[in-house]
Amino acid sequence: MNERVSDDGPMMGHMWLRAAFAPQSPPPYTESYLVAGARRTERIAERTVEFYPRSYATGDDVIANLRFALRYEPLDLGVLAATFIAIDAEVVAAWVRTEPSGSFARRAWFFYEYLTGDRLDVPDAAAGNYVEALDPQKQVPGARRNSSRHRVIDNLLGTPDLCPTVRRTAKLEGQIGVHIEAEARAVIEGNDPAVLARAVWHLLTTETRSSFAIEGEVPSPNRTERFVAALRSASSFDTSDKEAIVRLQNVIVDHRYAATDWRGFQNFVGETTVDFREEVHFICPRPEDVPSLMKGWMALTARMLADNIEPVVAAAVAAFAFVFIHPFEDGNGRIHRFIVHHVLSKTGFSPDSMILPVSAAIVRDQRSYDAVLESFSRPLLSAIEWDWTSEREIVVRSDTAPLYRFFDATPVAEYLYDRVVDTVRTDLREELGFLAMFDRAMEGVRAIVDMPDRRAALLIRLALQNGGRLSNSKRRQFDELTDAEITAMEQAVQRALAEAPDV
Repeated sequence: MNERVSDDGPMMGHMWLRAAFAPQSPPPYTESYLVAGARRTERIAERTVEFYPRSYATGDDVIANLRFALRYEPLDLGVLAATFIAIDAEVVAAWVRTEPSGSFARRAWFFYEYLTGDRLDVPDAAAGNYVEALDPQKQVPGARRNSSRHRVIDNLLGTPDLCPTVRRTAKLEGQIGVHIEAEARAVIEGNDPAVLARAVWHLLTTETRSSFAIEGEVPSPNRTERFVAALRSASSFDTSDKEAIVRLQNVIVDHRYAATDWRGFQNFVGETTVDFREEVHFICPRPEDVPSLMKGWMALTARMLADNIEPVVAAAVAAFAFVFIHPFEDGNGRIHRFIVHHVLSKTGFSPDSMILPVSAAIVRDQRSYDAVLESFSRPLLSAIEWDWTSEREIVVRSDTAPLYRFFDATPVAEYLYDRVVDTVRTDLREELGFLAMFDRAMEGVRAIVDMPDRRAALLIRLALQNGGRLSNSKRRQFDELTDAEITAMEQAVQRALAEAPDV
């Protein structure tokens, strides 16, 4: 095997392992190279490029590069899985026998058995302090679960069926440090309870319409009501119950596309071009892989909730993992966004049983939503062997399950955090501000004439549409009112608007 060299210098760690054993796999987000100069770090787009002096050289050696990856880099489980599948098990077993109490040898041994499901021919570890599988300084860890065979702490987010990872980037740490949940509570505590009670309904319908709008749909009143009802019970939804997930899909989609089980066919996400060709954007997991992936998804979600993973991170990992698996023919995107609310509500992040209309923030900048989905889907297209059948259906010819099982969820976590901050500072503030302003306008209008609520509300809405004044054409709808009364009501609406400058 020849030493692989990039333009920057010899590759090390995950990059060397990928080049040697998994060249079709998506590249790791951290790249390490050997250079003649000093140690330095560069950030290029979303990737971190590390340069190490000659004293760090790993050469053309599997164990040296595994050791380097375990010691210095955030772990890429996809690259490790491909490496362990490709190499002889004896390579790792011999390392463990040579260093039975070594922390890196034991971690490699743990990951070999975790990622492949095969047991190495070595006795259980008898010495060495317990060491964490993931470095919590580099990646978001789960709770500590001891693996006595390896004397390794399994602090991974998921299970071998599905185990994404999240890197501790400066951006993510900064987002968590904003404490946006406290900001949301402060906004809510400054409002009247009656306003809050009405805001719940408005926020639920905003989220529902926005979630359907992302799919290019306008829901019927019946489907809106069903989705709102589902969102109301988001905190109590059981993601470990397959039948409950199927029932949720049935609620969301047209009854003709209601599922009875996970999909049993190959599907993809794409669009038809102007010359009637199918442009493929994302190839979903093979149908035979869906049951184990969904088993892993249910375990992953339950484990993150039990481990008190930071709520927005847990919501992003669970929601995007679901949509990447795409277990149904229809409704995957809406369930994916429902899962965001399930996790945020279940963890108490969403305050006072309110829904933060994250989908409204997505709709405002759908290009960034598409971009974060493509950050996962685009590298997969070159890693998957697929073709069209004579019936113009897609067939996948390679084993692709590891591509979906062990992905880096950092981009989706950072993305969702941006949307949550946006929806708190925009949608939540505006909704509560508008309702408070509307109540003040109602109070002012009814102090002039004790009108029925519906008539007063109609007058206020029409006035608001015209900067606080009724247009001449709308004035005729209120013939029972005098001009003086109308003028006084317009002034009441304008005062309410002036007291709510953010509306």
